[in-house]
Amino acid sequence: MRESLEWPTRDLLSHRAAATPERTALVDADDGSSLTYREYDAAADEIAAGVRPHLSDDGARVATLVNTRPEVGSLLFGAMRCGATLAPLNVDLEADALARQLAALDADLLVCESDTESLATRIADCSVVSVDDPARDGVASLRPPESPSSVEPVELARDETAVVLFTSGTTSRPKGVRLTVGNLVASATASAFRLGVSPGDRWLVCLPTYHMGGLAPFVRTALYGASVVVQRQFDTAATGGVLADYGVTGVSLVPTMLGRMLDSGWTPDEALRFVLLGGGPASPDLVDRCRERGVPVCPTYGMTEAASQITTARPDTAFEHRGTVGQPLVCTVVTILSEDGPAVAGTRGEIVVDGPTVTPGYLDDARTAEAFGPHGFHTGDVGFRDEDGRLWVVGRVDDRIVTGGENVDAGAVAAAIEGLPGVRDAAVVGLPDEEWGERVAAAVVGDIDPATVRDHCRADLAPYEVPKTVRVVEALPRTASGTVDRNAVRELLAVGGDSAA
Repeated sequence: MRESLEWPTRDLLSHRAAATPERTALVDADDGSSLTYREYDAAADEIAAGVRPHLSDDGARVATLVNTRPEVGSLLFGAMRCGATLAPLNVDLEADALARQLAALDADLLVCESDTESLATRIADCSVVSVDDPARDGVASLRPPESPSSVEPVELARDETAVVLFTSGTTSRPKGVRLTVGNLVASATASAFRLGVSPGDRWLVCLPTYHMGGLAPFVRTALYGASVVVQRQFDTAATGGVLADYGVTGVSLVPTMLGRMLDSGWTPDEALRFVLLGGGPASPDLVDRCRERGVPVCPTYGMTEAASQITTARPDTAFEHRGTVGQPLVCTVVTILSEDGPAVAGTRGEIVVDGPTVTPGYLDDARTAEAFGPHGFHTGDVGFRDEDGRLWVVGRVDDRIVTGGENVDAGAVAAAIEGLPGVRDAAVVGLPDEEWGERVAAAVVGDIDPATVRDHCRADLAPYEVPKTVRVVEALPRTASGTVDRNAVRELLAVGGDSAA
């Protein structure tokens, strides 16, 4: 009898195509076309055949400079089929930052598209191929006519690195997160236990696929046998139409996106089972609006280093306990670490995560050593848990502001401001100050004036915590993944005092 093999032994798409070849796998929301799992598998095979000749024998890495589009799934599974690691790069970064990431990867191949072909040729120190018809010298087609029609899928171990994603591309030391086959499968499995799965599910991807929030649905749907619907770019009006027209049952959004959809008057179709809301905190006001509009919102706390979700609140939990991001997913261990060790319920401390979804480390071994301790991965986030294990995220370890010798928790000040009627969002940072060392400054989104914000803070906070600078803005600057860009907030607040912007 043949010895049983630990699953998955090949890329997930190979397994799924063998199990349910006729089921709809992928839908292109921009032109209405679709692929069955049999056709999806063939598309990945074609990609693998084009990629394979460019790869080294061991530890091969395929970088991509490709926007959100259906081919992302074929690239992911095609690279995995060859035993290569896929590294999606942020197409919006400057050339210098991308060149640093390519250097950190030591990539065998860079895959581009028509829109990024010029950029790819400027930064690449490896072979360059395009998923579209090449227009420049030095760029080959990913689908040359002489390529073989198929590639025999390699056998994979759970601890093999499948994906590298960069959490920051603007520093001189890019931080590349290694995610294994086991990490991806464990994340998809835990997500299924929290959100539920039906074979008829359709998960909309409208987030950038160089972030985990945009890439994860390709993994999840292949594991579940569900469908992924791809919209090349989020649009407030168009995305609402896609959700209804394609019977989408689940979507991943960041709070800014969902807020804009609600502002436009959008209401969910009956098919929609969940809106997984991550990339930044969901304000109590946003959660309340979801409840009033019947939006099945699921606030989540996750990060690249944990292959997406760490904790997730179902809608009933989110509505009853405003501000929580729910309990940890199955097999995920969350520890709140104070200066004295693991904290009791209600005590703030750094959020530390462990479990099968957590990365084995970064490309940089020194950064890996810095990030891990006896309790797992140190997130750098500050939070607390209640008696039932629900998590609240209140800020960052490095968000501490020291003003006049007093320590100020920026997250606590922002939470106080967000509790004021009319405030939709807030960010608090420290600005250099000759007298105080740093002064507390707040950017506030909402129908409010700076004086009212300060009066509210005086009633709820210590005098040294009250913002000395308050600026009302149309929206908080955010990164592509939806998190608040704190450096941009500092720049915004540094240009002037209290005013509307």
